[in-house]
Amino acid sequence: MPEVILENISKSYQDGKVKAVKNVSFSVEKGELFGLIGPDGAGKTSLFRVLTTLLTPDSGIATVFGCDVVKDYKSIRQHVGYMPGKFSLYQDLTVEENLNFFATVFGTTIQENYDLIKDIYVQLEPFKNRRAGKLSGGMKQKLALCCALIHRPKILFLDEPTTGVDTVSRKEFWEMLQRLKKQEITILVSTPYMDEATLCERIALIQEGEIMSINTPQGIIEEYPKKLFSIKSSNMIQLLDDLRKYDSIDSCNAFGEYHHISFKSENTELAKSELTTYLKRDRDYKDLVINDINPTIEDCFINLMN
Repeated sequence: MPEVILENISKSYQDGKVKAVKNVSFSVEKGELFGLIGPDGAGKTSLFRVLTTLLTPDSGIATVFGCDVVKDYKSIRQHVGYMPGKFSLYQDLTVEENLNFFATVFGTTIQENYDLIKDIYVQLEPFKNRRAGKLSGGMKQKLALCCALIHRPKILFLDEPTTGVDTVSRKEFWEMLQRLKKQEITILVSTPYMDEATLCERIALIQEGEIMSINTPQGIIEEYPKKLFSIKSSNMIQLLDDLRKYDSIDSCNAFGEYHHISFKSENTELAKSELTTYLKRDRDYKDLVINDINPTIEDCFINLMN
């Protein structure tokens, strides 16, 4: 039986005017690292708050290790770890005081479960007497994770844990999650960063409260329906405008130093050749670069939105 099950969960705010979650259904297996991927306002936090019993759903059923999130909320709270998106520990307490406090709340001690947090806590130990509010973003993140783990939860919910931290800290954090997986902890993580999707075993793409696709990252990439190309020149703004006006283009989106395009025609090589000729001859692009590429999760997300 899956560790987490959602069946047609919905949640609204402001007397039903704002529909944050719309009939969401999915399941997460025991020991799985599952990602909920979507932009701000997609419904990720609302779903996590329902699953951690902080919010009651308007409709639908959700269970966590077989316990109903409404009826059995006390049992669920004893066995889940939750790291909210906003740093919510006690800013005036030291690192050690925060950790001791959360251990006491759950009737345990730092020593009892130290093996679970050791790899993370050794990086915090030099700052154990520093107030939490004075820590860097990466160190706050590590402290919050230690506090969420100190009672050895069965399931760990991490709501946008890497938002606002530097690239190195993001990388370290995902390495920590991979090590935690070996402890047979089920991990649900939400993130707006599409590149982090590939670090999960399975992902759900969510937008405006609705699940658009659920699969492995590679599975979602393989579902992309068109052959994709990258294209660039020295005048990227004008190039974007010209591409979007060109009749044979099916989709065109800006991706950093390149634009990603697909064609309406199945004969993509002919379409690419005709586009190159048009841009060089009729639009006077002298430094055009166009290549075949594999789609990314972000390409897939944008395609599913259209």
